[in-house]
Amino acid sequence: MDSKTKILSDKLAKAHLGGGTHRIETQHSKKKLTARERVEYLLDTNSFEEIGILVTHRTTDFNMDKEIYFGDGVVTGYGTIHNRLVYIFAQDFTVFGGSLSETHAEKICKVMDLALKMGAPLIGLNDSGGARIQEGVRSLGGYADIFHKNVQSSGIIPQISAIMGPCAGGAVYSPAITDFTMMVENSSYMFITGPNVVKTVTNEEVSSEDLGGAHTHATKSGVAHITAVNDVECLEQIKSLLSYLPQNNTKKTAKIPFELQDETREILAQIIPDNANKPYDMRRVIYGIIDDKSFFEIHKDYAENIIVGFARLGGRSIGIVANQPLFLAGVLDVNSSKKAARFTRFCDSFNIPLLILVDVPGFLPGTDQEWNGIISNGAKLLYALSEATVPRITVITRKAYGGAYDVMNSKHIGADMNFAWPTAEIAVMGAKGASEIIFKNEIKQAEDPIAKLKEKETEYAETFANPYRAAQRGFIDEIILPKDTRTKLLKAFSMLEEKTVELPKRKHGNIPL
Repeated sequence: MDSKTKILSDKLAKAHLGGGTHRIETQHSKKKLTARERVEYLLDTNSFEEIGILVTHRTTDFNMDKEIYFGDGVVTGYGTIHNRLVYIFAQDFTVFGGSLSETHAEKICKVMDLALKMGAPLIGLNDSGGARIQEGVRSLGGYADIFHKNVQSSGIIPQISAIMGPCAGGAVYSPAITDFTMMVENSSYMFITGPNVVKTVTNEEVSSEDLGGAHTHATKSGVAHITAVNDVECLEQIKSLLSYLPQNNTKKTAKIPFELQDETREILAQIIPDNANKPYDMRRVIYGIIDDKSFFEIHKDYAENIIVGFARLGGRSIGIVANQPLFLAGVLDVNSSKKAARFTRFCDSFNIPLLILVDVPGFLPGTDQEWNGIISNGAKLLYALSEATVPRITVITRKAYGGAYDVMNSKHIGADMNFAWPTAEIAVMGAKGASEIIFKNEIKQAEDPIAKLKEKETEYAETFANPYRAAQRGFIDEIILPKDTRTKLLKAFSMLEEKTVELPKRKHGNIPL
């Protein structure tokens, strides 16, 4: 071995020390993995090609020139997941707490540029204490460079962030811009300022977990789309999520081989209760429609009155937005509207057809909702669906009342196909409320007002609380039996597969953010 080869060999060996090199012994390991172990587990065997392994920081202030680590706290490169090209960076908390320096940022930006050029997904495994304080504005500039590239890549390539340790200060904004954010329970945190700063400024005492842990962001803020019990499960979820997504916005998700058989699903006829006010689990409807065990739910624990997620129908990847009668009767409120709007826009960006399942009694009333902007937030979902050009199909299972009927992918905002079950009720409002308004005088003058109200409720329900008036107008394309829903959807999505829409030329619309 000549001297130059030996020098390179020694440097490469040293470069691997910070992130660890030992293999993962079991897929069920509960320990926190190193940066290199995470990359190794996520990517196909022997597919990873590292970029910038010998990069070091350039700081001489505060005696930093005496602490030099190859790679500068981040592992970057490319590889494959299920033979699909992806670009990846994994921050290494063992090197300066994973803090971001000028060169650390340059390495991340380099793989981001490559991902955009090649039209391949970008995956970030975040484990960082924030900006490297010793570098001052250079580290802040590095963050801004990353943010800018996140925005330039948005809607062009899928961007997935996994928070696998602390993620504080400026470090949180890049994941927030990306398409999906995953967090590991009890070991990952996201916050702008930590518990100590919060206590100093507001005098609040709060733990890291309560302030910015996985459970907090999955249930309260909605920042986390998916949570995992450990690093390994988080990495497996990334693999699963990626299988529903295309490489970029010019492609479609690869179709899984599927043979058409008897697609009748009798179980669907048994889900809707006879009592229109009794709740049921919309997930049972979803499971009865989609390919077996193919539902991948997003934001499961946030705004539970609406369900969003990916599934397969006849081997095709689709996005599902569905009201959930089990929570708040499936009403639309501030959080559910934002949740569904964001998911809708992602699917539209990446050519993923949308299935909308409707059982919505309206928008949630109250001062809390009005003061927190139910008008503008509800308009986000209306805007997102109206803007979407992917195939869009609606199935109304039960209630579709008021403005929420319009918002939930009605024919009037551009839905391609609208189906309704015989149990559907399409009206301005529920029978009781409508009767109290329309027949106010009759009820008031009746000998038995309560009996008269019941009579008028029945009259109104027979006239309006059904799908037939809407079907007569062409607002519903077909009233179908629940058991035939899967068959109808398979045919409709197949028919719409080559849908194209020419939009007016504009820079971009102005969604009510």
